[in-house]
Amino acid sequence: MNYFVKLGLVLLLITAIASGILAFVNGLTSEKIKANKLVAEQEARKEVLSEASRFEKQTVTLPAVETEPNPLKNKVEAGPRQFIYYLGYNDESAIVGYTFVASQYGYSSEVKTMVGVNLDMSIARIKVIEQSETPGLGANAATADFQGRFVDMNQEQLQVDKDGGAIKSLTGATITSRAVTNSIAEGMKILADAMTEEGK
Repeated sequence: MNYFVKLGLVLLLITAIASGILAFVNGLTSEKIKANKLVAEQEARKEVLSEASRFEKQTVTLPAVETEPNPLKNKVEAGPRQFIYYLGYNDESAIVGYTFVASQYGYSSEVKTMVGVNLDMSIARIKVIEQSETPGLGANAATADFQGRFVDMNQEQLQVDKDGGAIKSLTGATITSRAVTNSIAEGMKILADAMTEEGK
C-alpha cells in the first residue's frame, strides 16, 4: 500500500512541476503571441485594402444575443457585443474603404477572416487569418482561389451556392465555406447599418 501511495505522490509532484513550467513558459510567451497577432492583423488589413495607407479604429455596440461558438457546447447568453471595424484612409486623408474581422465556427475550429470593403459596400478582398479546419478540405478556405471568389461581391450575394447564393463552396467543405460566407455577410450588414447611422 505504501508503495502505491509513494508512486501517487511522485506522479503528483511530476505533474505539478510540469504544470508550473508550462504556466511559466505561457506567461513569457503570451504577450509576444498577442503582439504577433496584432502585427499579422495589421498586415492583413493592408493586404485586403491596399489603397489605404492608414487605418482608424471604430467600434459599434451590438445587443446581446444567444451565441453558440462551438456546436458541441450549449448556447449561452452573451453581454453586449463589440463590432470593430476600421476606416481606411489614403495619403490624401480620403476614406477609401473599410476593414473588419469576420468570425464563425466552421467544421472543427473558429474561422477568422479579414475583410476589405470598398466605399460602394462591395468586397475588395478577403484573407482567412486564422483557422484549424481539416487539411485538404476546410483548410482550403485559406487558398487564393477560394478567397478570390468573394471579390466584388455585395451583401445580397453572400451565400454559398448550395444555399442558392453566388459563392462556390469548397469541395467536401460546405460547412467551412458557409461559416466564412455567413460571417462576412453578417459583418457586412453591421457595417452597412453603421454607415447608415453615421450618415444621418
